[in-house]
Amino acid sequence: MRTSIRRPAVLTASAVAAVAALSLTLTACGGEDGSKDNGAAASVSAEQGTSGSSGGGRSSNGGVGTTGSTTTGSGTTGSTTTGSGTTGSGTSTSGTVVQTGVKKKATAKAPACTVNDVKISAAKQAGLPTTHITLTATNISGHACTLLQYPLLGFGDLPQTSKDVPAVAKSKPGTPIVLNAGTPAYAAVRINNGGVDEKNHAVSSFYVNLFAADGPAEGSKTVAAPKGGIAVDDAAAKTGYWTYELRNGADEF
Repeated sequence: MRTSIRRPAVLTASAVAAVAALSLTLTACGGEDGSKDNGAAASVSAEQGTSGSSGGGRSSNGGVGTTGSTTTGSGTTGSTTTGSGTTGSGTSTSGTVVQTGVKKKATAKAPACTVNDVKISAAKQAGLPTTHITLTATNISGHACTLLQYPLLGFGDLPQTSKDVPAVAKSKPGTPIVLNAGTPAYAAVRINNGGVDEKNHAVSSFYVNLFAADGPAEGSKTVAAPKGGIAVDDAAAKTGYWTYELRNGADEF
């Protein structure tokens, strides 16, 4: 019959289509919100992970720094020494002081030679008349000693009353005279100006004393004059400093 129509069915299908479209729209919106939530969570998680791996956590040695083996101070990474570096000076965790460089070993100075440490002899220098003699001091002590300054000479009858013989400044060596056992040193001595002079007096022996660190040493040694004796003019007498060898110029006076 023509009175049967199908519009309700058509309307129902349209309604279904509309509901489906609305459902898809809601689903899409919900999915977009979920993605944002998930991204934010992932971002927060990533930030927390980054902060955990490189943040200011406390290291095993008590310092604040990055995760791993760290040091306090300016030492090399991985070292437990606190101080100024691996080659610097500081204190390690064991309490041991770390020294910088190698300390040089101190060396003791040779003591001053005494009159008992040396054997002293005299010889005439070449030339006539004899105006100079040479003193030789040989170390017989068995140990090293320093021969200080110049010989203290006395050409008189007694060392206490003998006139001091002055030293010639230009003969002073640049370094101390240190004598090893068995080695000699020399000093030139002028005894007169040459020729016959009424001021000259014959000398067959004389006295020699040495310097100590703080001045003339105690005691003196009697030294035999060269063979035949020497003629001494006390006013003209001068002595050179002790030296390893007589030198041209410096020991000529």
